[in-house]
Order: sequence, then structure tokens, then C-alpha cells
Amino acid sequence: MISAEVFMDIIALHRQGYSIRSIAKKLGIHRNTVKRRLESNSFPQCRKKRNESILDPYRQTIKDYLEQDNYQATWIYDRLKNMGYTGSYDTIKVYVRKIKEQETRLAYVRFETEPGLQAQVDWSDFQIQETNGKTTTVYAFVMLLGYSRAKYVEFVDQCTLETFMDCHINAFRYLQGVPVEIIYDNMKNVVIGRKGNKVIFNTELIYFAHHYGFQPKPCPPYSPWVKGKVERPMTYIRERFWRGYAFDSVDKTNREVLTWLNETANRRIHGTHRRPVNERWEREIPCLGELPPADYDTSIKVFRKVYKDCRISYNGNLYEVPYHVVGKKVMLKIKDGLIRIYHDQEFLISYREPEGKNNRIGNSRFYEQLKRDKKQLSGKYGKKKGKATRGLTTDSLYPQVEYRPITEYEQFAQGGVAWNN
Repeated sequence: MISAEVFMDIIALHRQGYSIRSIAKKLGIHRNTVKRRLESNSFPQCRKKRNESILDPYRQTIKDYLEQDNYQATWIYDRLKNMGYTGSYDTIKVYVRKIKEQETRLAYVRFETEPGLQAQVDWSDFQIQETNGKTTTVYAFVMLLGYSRAKYVEFVDQCTLETFMDCHINAFRYLQGVPVEIIYDNMKNVVIGRKGNKVIFNTELIYFAHHYGFQPKPCPPYSPWVKGKVERPMTYIRERFWRGYAFDSVDKTNREVLTWLNETANRRIHGTHRRPVNERWEREIPCLGELPPADYDTSIKVFRKVYKDCRISYNGNLYEVPYHVVGKKVMLKIKDGLIRIYHDQEFLISYREPEGKNNRIGNSRFYEQLKRDKKQLSGKYGKKKGKATRGLTTDSLYPQVEYRPITEYEQFAQGGVAWNN
């Protein structure tokens, strides 16, 4: 069983033209595993926790040896046998190779890249002094192609994962393709933790990267020079675009920064390769990966269990859903104030998120649907205490009021007519 990170390595190496045998050798896995993953093109599914390996008691010892010197696997194997290791030499060889390759990747710094191979991404904050003296902050998302130095810049109000992915999509459209790999620093939108030398990626970003066919590559901790191509342009943006700029709104700023990119930043003679950026960009575009037919759904995704009264709770409000999903979990996709609710692949309903809390939002068609099925459901739900949809089957959630002409009420007011008729 391979991890999602190894799966992304397989996809990236295959896209760069490596054969199945070469990928297997480079990653230290069997070529049948590589072939199977390329044919399925889907993430490996999680399995139960593995049993303890015969190598587990000796992993730290192997790491200690390799920190001292670049020992061969045979040298380490001989010493571990004297410590009581009873496993095979191949197990040691594969583990030593894996550690050495990780260390090599951590130490490797690419100063110049091939066309279409690499991009770098970063955030930076920009302060705004308002007329009332208050200081607010907007954030600039920057993606820069490593070969041509063509860049995309977008200003946003907040650095959420949803916004982060939306900015990627806009950058891919502007740059006219997707690079093989994208380098990041250790921002939470990308890296949620580390286990030794192993990076734990944000799961949503992994699926996003797979959808667009690129490999996320975080910098080693405390190594900002690895991402130097995009660090330096931040200063360029501050000095050449932002300094003296009269901020009005994010939308207006994004329109004007796009004009600045097209007319200035992506047409200048770059100080490193000494060629016009747009000239190298034109040569790089055919080497970029194609955009997928449909954009990735960047909505916030949460799961909720449906209560017995056919409602779910989200963000302090209650939303009604069809009765046939009572007791089941449904998925909410939230974006730009719109909540879309699904059960598996079935779309149930969408609601506009209200202002404030403690709101109860429903749809009358659910009641009408249940009313049509009332005879069928009455035996199933109407007799036992506490069963689902009790409120709907008794009409208590949608009370029906009898309407009378106003003349009848005038008779009551004048007297002589019984009120309980």
C-alpha cells in the first residue's frame, strides 16, 4: 500500500516521461505497483493499520548511522545482524534507499528549470491605511513560472483554502496551462504536519493537485532560498505596482494589476535570463499541462447527520431536507453564501445562508412530497413514539389554517352565533 504522496510522485514522474521501470527504481517500489496506480489513476484507499514490521525496532538506528556517514546498506545490514535483526537484506536495502532519496530531495535546489516543469507560489500581505485611520490588510497570491518568470497576481481579502484553490484556477487560466510541480513554503493550506522527514499534506489540496495534474512540493523548513524565484518578485510588486497605489476595492485592484501584468511585468527584460518574459513564456506554454474539462469544486465540504425532524444543523441554523435521508449523513458544499446539500451523488436542495443564527429554513415541496406519500408512510412512522418525520406526518411543522369569509366573523362580532360551530 502506498501513500497519497507517493502516488503523486508516480503521476508527476510519468508526466515527465519516465518509464514504469524507472519510476519504480526511483521511488523504491515494485513496477507492478506503479503500473496499477497509473492504470487506475485514482488515489490508493486507506487500509487497516499495518502490523508491526520486523524493521521497526531498528529504524532509528539506521537513521543514526546515515546521519554519521553515507554508509552502504550492506554495512548497515552486517551491524544490525549483530544486534539481533533477523530480517532480509532486501528490507534494509529498500529502507536505506528511501532515506537517502529523501535527503537528496531535501538538499536539492533547482536554480533554473526546464519549460513547463516548475512554478512557485506564495502569499504576501499588503497594508491599507483608511481615511478614518484604521489599518486593514489584503493579501496577494502570486504564481510564477520557473522557466519564463511569467507571473500571475491576485489580491484577496482572506487566505482561506477555498480562496487559495480559486487563485490557482485563475492562475492556470492566465498562464495557459499547469506546470508539472509547484513549490510552496510550509503554509497550512499545503502542509498540515510532518512526521520525521515525511510531509503530511492537506488532503483537499492533494485531491485538487490530482485533478489538475501537478505535484505539490513543500520547501524544507527554514529554507526560504529554495523558493527564491517567487520571493524576489514580491519586492518587485511592492515597489513597481503597490508603492503609491490608491486602493479602492479588491475587484478594482485585480483589474488594474492584470493590466500591469500584461503591459509591464510580463513584458520586461528579466534580470536573470536577459530575455523578454513574454518571449520565454510563449515557448513555455506548449510544455504546460492542459487544463481539465471542468474546474475543481472548491466549495467547503462538511458532513451532517439528518435529525428525526428532517433537519440538519450548520453554523447555528437549521435546514430542512427530504424525509428519505433521515438518520443518514449528507454532505454540504458551501461557497459564496450558497449551501448545496447532497446525499451520495443525489442533489437534494440548495439554500442561501441567512444572516445571523437560530434560523429555521425549509422548503414547502418537502411537505407536499411527504403528504402524497402519507398513506404509505403512516404505518411505518405514525405508530411508534419518536420515529422520524413525526412532525411532518402529523402536519405539526406546517399547520393548515382554515380560511373563512370576513362576513362570518362579522356575525360573531354582532352576537347570536355560537363560536364553536
